[in-house]
Amino acid sequence: MMINILKKVYGLLAGIIVFILYLFTLAPTVTQLDSGELATVQAMLGIAHPTGYPLFTMLGHLFLQLPLNFSVIYRANLLAALWTAGSITVFIYAVKLVLDNITLFKSSEKVETQKKSAKKKTKKVSDVVLPKRIIIPELTKYLSALFGGLFLATSKTFWMQSTSVEVYSLHLFLISVIIYTLLLAFTKSNNVEAPKHYFWYFLAIALAFGFSNHMTTLLILPAVAYLYFVTFGFNLASFKRIALMLLIFFPLLLSIYTYLPIRAGQNPILNWGNPLDLERILRHVAGKQYQVWLFSSTEAAKKQLAYFVENFPLEFNIGLILTFIGFFAAFIHSKKFFLFTLITFLSTVLYSINYDINDIDSYFLLAYIAVAFFISFGVLQIFLLLKDRHLGYSLPIPLLIIFLLIQSYISFGKVDQHDVYLFEDYTKSALQSCEKDALIISYQWDFLVSPAYYIQKVEMFRPDVHIIDKELLRRSWYFNQLNRNDSVIISGVMPTINQFKEALVPFEREGQFDPVLLEKLYQDLLKGLIETNIDKREVYLGAELVMNEMQKGEFKLPEGYTLVPDIFFFKLVRTNKYVPADNPVFHLRFPKQQNYYVNFVADMTGSMLVRRALYEMQFDNRVRAKVYIKKLKEELPDFAIPAGLAEVIEK
Repeated sequence: MMINILKKVYGLLAGIIVFILYLFTLAPTVTQLDSGELATVQAMLGIAHPTGYPLFTMLGHLFLQLPLNFSVIYRANLLAALWTAGSITVFIYAVKLVLDNITLFKSSEKVETQKKSAKKKTKKVSDVVLPKRIIIPELTKYLSALFGGLFLATSKTFWMQSTSVEVYSLHLFLISVIIYTLLLAFTKSNNVEAPKHYFWYFLAIALAFGFSNHMTTLLILPAVAYLYFVTFGFNLASFKRIALMLLIFFPLLLSIYTYLPIRAGQNPILNWGNPLDLERILRHVAGKQYQVWLFSSTEAAKKQLAYFVENFPLEFNIGLILTFIGFFAAFIHSKKFFLFTLITFLSTVLYSINYDINDIDSYFLLAYIAVAFFISFGVLQIFLLLKDRHLGYSLPIPLLIIFLLIQSYISFGKVDQHDVYLFEDYTKSALQSCEKDALIISYQWDFLVSPAYYIQKVEMFRPDVHIIDKELLRRSWYFNQLNRNDSVIISGVMPTINQFKEALVPFEREGQFDPVLLEKLYQDLLKGLIETNIDKREVYLGAELVMNEMQKGEFKLPEGYTLVPDIFFFKLVRTNKYVPADNPVFHLRFPKQQNYYVNFVADMTGSMLVRRALYEMQFDNRVRAKVYIKKLKEELPDFAIPAGLAEVIEK
């Protein structure tokens, strides 16, 4: 009785174990990139950046209503761990399904010919001669599926999706459901005794849910097409079935995406794209503003391919031995499944390398799932080989556990975010350093702007401070959001905004536009925001804006204005006299793991403290300069202090 129950829930138990493992690396608060924005749209039913992710938003909002005694952001992170662990459960069952029906995945033209002949001659389908069966012990199937799932769960990029709120966690779960449903439809349709084709309609439902979360679901379509046409061929009946599947797919997909215009009409706090009409909906769902980085150049594709090849061994490290074995084992034992997996891998890699973005790793996730299928076959082959040598399971199980522990240890150090408080600390400290009702113009999306959405709108920490994303000012929809949240900031520049929005229309519609006029109006808008607010509130510029655009001459201050380094920003003033700043009383908790995002915050904070100390020295305020250098040494002991400044301070 107990054994029968375990046979049914073994995948679920594995998912629970994986979830417990993920809890050790779970981020306690907001992290880098889109974490703050996505937690905010889930908490407040907003609209996220393209492609909108309506299913992710609604399911996340429902989960956040559960009476769990954690912060909103921790609950959102917790849901990411649940989705990712859940995808392992589904993956394990998918592998077991393949191994239970491995004969159906063998490439055999003879079987196909006999099936067609049986139909034409009203011959019994049971008379069809199947290929020679591979004898796989039941325990071997379970172990192959379990180990394959655990190697996938502990691979670097896959594991990373469980550590904080992200759309890819739900994407992993849905793509796993799609693959399982596809394999189920294939096996049911190829059952010689009693073929059942209606499971393909369940696949249409699964695909609709997948596309309602993330458009990279399209990367599974070549493999779907392969198994479908291998099953039914190219004929009228086959295309009729596809038409019926589309009749299920599109209404469900569209019904989920109606969230976007319905919620946009209610003007939420975070309303990216303002997708009210059909034009804006299509632009948002298609991710128009990001398409400039898609298939941009062969050089970009080469760069991303080189990155994938270089990073690939870090994903599964020692598990690549099993991948190599499984690649050939799948080809030998199950050619159709081998081709399905290979198509999945290649379509994912060949598409994703053409997306020229920094955080590309998540786009390769489906390829890593394909690799895990090969690993499962590698485990299977090891068991089969050792069984023939009468070694049973006594040698391979301990060996595989050692492999798994090595991979887990290596990956753990790369994905662990249990001590990542930096982006909450940095954002809160930056907000706290500003005067009441201040205006910040910055484009530190990954480090400040995105976390601030959550910290200000959900936690209500310093909601009085107004943050304007300089780069989003180039988009017409952003002014609707600003008018809803920060109308007092933009009221003085409405004529310029209206002119700019009018000039943006042909640009956003990919028509003929005047780039010179657009840039002039954009610069006028930035200057107008400064000039119309400077008498009412303190205005701060992000250090990145000053260090990049201003140094390159791409942005100039209005005449009569100057910049004073404050603690985290440059303060705009209209005087050459000394401008005091508060004591730096913040504390940033830097995690053990260093990466680009952590280093950016360190460099930005350190450089601003140095600049403030230098500013103090200009006015011969050595005592005040020492205050900032002391803080720099406390927070960033390894930060290089300019030699001249260090010598003066030490006197």
